[in-house]
Amino acid sequence: MDEVLISRSLFGTTMGFHIIFATLGVGLPLMILTAEIIYQRTNDHDYAIMAKRWTKTFAILLGVAIPSGTIAGVQLSLLWPGFMEIVGKVIALPFQIEIFAFFLEALFMSIYVYAADRLSPWMRIISLFFVALGAVASAILITNIHAWEGTPTGFRLVNGEVVDVDPWAAFFNPSFFVTAGHVTVSAYMTGAFVVASVAAYKMLKEKKDTKVYIFHRKALMLGLIIGGIFSVLTAVNGHESAQYLHEYQPEKLAAAEGLFETQSYAPLAIGGFTDRESREVKYGIEIPWALSFLAGDRFDEVVVGLNDFPEEYWPPLFVHTLFNAMVGIGFSLLFLSIIGFYWRHIRKKQFPKWLMWAFVSAGPLSMLGIEFGWIFACTGRQPWTIYRIQLTKDAATGADAIGVIFFLFIGLYILLAIATVLVLHFYFKRHPLEKEKIGTIQ
Repeated sequence: MDEVLISRSLFGTTMGFHIIFATLGVGLPLMILTAEIIYQRTNDHDYAIMAKRWTKTFAILLGVAIPSGTIAGVQLSLLWPGFMEIVGKVIALPFQIEIFAFFLEALFMSIYVYAADRLSPWMRIISLFFVALGAVASAILITNIHAWEGTPTGFRLVNGEVVDVDPWAAFFNPSFFVTAGHVTVSAYMTGAFVVASVAAYKMLKEKKDTKVYIFHRKALMLGLIIGGIFSVLTAVNGHESAQYLHEYQPEKLAAAEGLFETQSYAPLAIGGFTDRESREVKYGIEIPWALSFLAGDRFDEVVVGLNDFPEEYWPPLFVHTLFNAMVGIGFSLLFLSIIGFYWRHIRKKQFPKWLMWAFVSAGPLSMLGIEFGWIFACTGRQPWTIYRIQLTKDAATGADAIGVIFFLFIGLYILLAIATVLVLHFYFKRHPLEKEKIGTIQ
């Protein structure tokens, strides 16, 4: 493996690990806030207990998100010095503002954790609101660097020198709002389905209609409803993202759909795999005209194919599979949410075992969707680090022994993952739900 590939593998592994905790760090605060609001409106103590226990989980996950995020920041400087040289001059602003977003989150998290019993109902809600606001602001600000990589603005590169820097133009780059929306709604969707997944698993281990079973059923339905709402919003945002790619990164959209020939009335390819030799999607299902409509809200929209670009600038063609997996998971989760609501509130029947196991799968599936989405977003920009300005090979370090560091960090992430699972397991084993005052109305 060459140094560029090792550097990409190391940083990709770091982000793949960190994104789990970062996503839940955005998604869980919304669930905690929602449970707290329901408790204040209904006096159903079960929702107060949900908020309390989910807050403990959030605090534990935050303890891993912070060091893994710090590692990612350090690796940016060590592995990609050419990239950071431009970033430091053009778009350091989001990194600087993110410090204040994290401060906001940590401050009000401390207030809620240590003083919740002494706060008025409105102050409890306000504290959680600022926790959720700080969490999502941190995610948006950091993700904005990625958005800028795809649509770099706010500077010019003349003879290798950065000139005419406008930090705010770089900050509000053309893909800022689309990317910010996507990271927000997808994180909220994932947090909700992870809660639903855990609740469904707990229900499978309990006898029906006990207090513990009913408690987890409330958590399950809350997760399914919020997850379903944000699944719809994620799909809407996905349509906007496709239009953004059509305008700003056409070869990425073409690779996502395995489209080689520029054409109007372009079909949407579902499934299959992209074959470079025959330049077609094999074993896929084509929906006529759908890609043109997705890209431009009209069936005769001309979508640019890969053949219009030099082959050395094509993204890896396996991004078609990643894109399909991400979209397929999103629609599967939306379907689960709909069927769960229908079964519980319209049919008014107990969930069958097969459906409960489907709910259990929702959490892992949503996290896989996040992973596939981020790999697609970053890999689909290749071979560029900064789109059409800086190639990845020009941004990478020339240092040796990165392979050794790669395996050391893999060992560290395995250790952190095991530690996180053990801490969660033993904390909730020592603080079982049965000791809480579940099933009470205050």
